[in-house]
Amino acid sequence: MNELFKDHQIVFLVGGSGLYINAVLYGVDEFENVSDATKEKVRKQYEEKGLTWLQEQIQSLDPDYYNTVDINNPQRLQRALEVCLETGKPYSSFLSQNKKERNFEAIKILINTDREKLYERINKRVDNMISEGLVEEAKALYPNKNLNALNTVGYKELFSHFSGELDLQAAIDLIKQKTRNYAKRQLTWFNNQDTYETFGPDDSDKIKAYIEIILQNS
Repeated sequence: MNELFKDHQIVFLVGGSGLYINAVLYGVDEFENVSDATKEKVRKQYEEKGLTWLQEQIQSLDPDYYNTVDINNPQRLQRALEVCLETGKPYSSFLSQNKKERNFEAIKILINTDREKLYERINKRVDNMISEGLVEEAKALYPNKNLNALNTVGYKELFSHFSGELDLQAAIDLIKQKTRNYAKRQLTWFNNQDTYETFGPDDSDKIKAYIEIILQNS
């Protein structure tokens, strides 16, 4: 970004991951190191007792984080539980401790659209991914299905199909449903930030005017 700002007055960061955007704007929270023994303990207990147990642990040890995290994401819950057990402190107590200084002003814009149109586009996107080879791609990766990097919407459902748990159409329908749910959570997160100006997908002229007004007054 520093290199880009040498040649450009405005740099656009585009994406849907709120946590990634926050890391760029405010920095990354610092945590104490977690021992391998604690990580292994949490991993084994999760494998034995399941997601519900993991959710209950976080709800008990860190209710603030429980109320904000995606409670169906075992990786985030395990990470939080590891920190709680290692430090004896709530995971949330380490979040947003110190905002990092930035040498730029952030203009936050949220592009949103009618929920029905959004869901229709998601469904079409999944169909396109299937027609362009997602099933074959997932099949090639199936031997590595236990890797965290593959524990994502799209792969997980097709892995369940390959293992005989779902027929192909059911897996595709589940990919669509979980992607719609993820989009809904993203919008809820951004809407709760209170600092994003919302525009529609066709409001490019309005967005340009909005940016120009901010630049003129900064």
